[in-house]
Amino acid sequence: MSKIQRALISVFNKTGLIPFANILASAGVEIISTGGTAKILRENGISVIELGDYTGFPEMLDGRVKTLHPKVHGGLLYIRGNEKHEATVKQHGIPPIDLVVVNLYPFEQTIAKPNVTLAEAIENIDIGGPSMLRSAAKNHQSVTVVVDPLDYEIVADQIQKTGETTLELRRKLAAKVYARTSEYDNAITKYLTGEFEKDQAPELPAHFGLSEPLV
Repeated sequence: MSKIQRALISVFNKTGLIPFANILASAGVEIISTGGTAKILRENGISVIELGDYTGFPEMLDGRVKTLHPKVHGGLLYIRGNEKHEATVKQHGIPPIDLVVVNLYPFEQTIAKPNVTLAEAIENIDIGGPSMLRSAAKNHQSVTVVVDPLDYEIVADQIQKTGETTLELRRKLAAKVYARTSEYDNAITKYLTGEFEKDQAPELPAHFGLSEPLV
């Protein structure tokens, strides 16, 4: 793996973010960020490229569409060293993104609040975050992905020492991503199933899977 040169950071839980980002900046890593994350990084003296400036496309729909862009996912997913992929990203001006630091909207915490509405819960379903995490984790051969602030220290330590991370660590981090996104989706599934069943017709099954018809 080449040295980490570019990171995309977009986090709801900002615990430990500033020390970690400072280490990245000191290592010469270019940081791309969004919204509140970019704001807090900038307030702490860390140089940041706003994602909209990076992609050339603004955030839209009240923040529902921020990171769902080919320049993001292309930069994460293309296979380094694959001639066809390299030619495609060069043609479209897509640089590699080597590190993704993302944690998700607090869906579980939101639905745990008393009297939460369905609309409030739905607004806290993260779309862009899981998409970036899964893209980065799929391409863990080349991309480091961090979903848990508890892992900032080990990632920072390796970057400080070598400028990159080991494949062993990237594999562990990727597996952790899929565990987290699975847990997140399961919480959404359980909540929405319970909410929607309140208004279901009696003949609709109480529980359904992908191999079962809805009616």
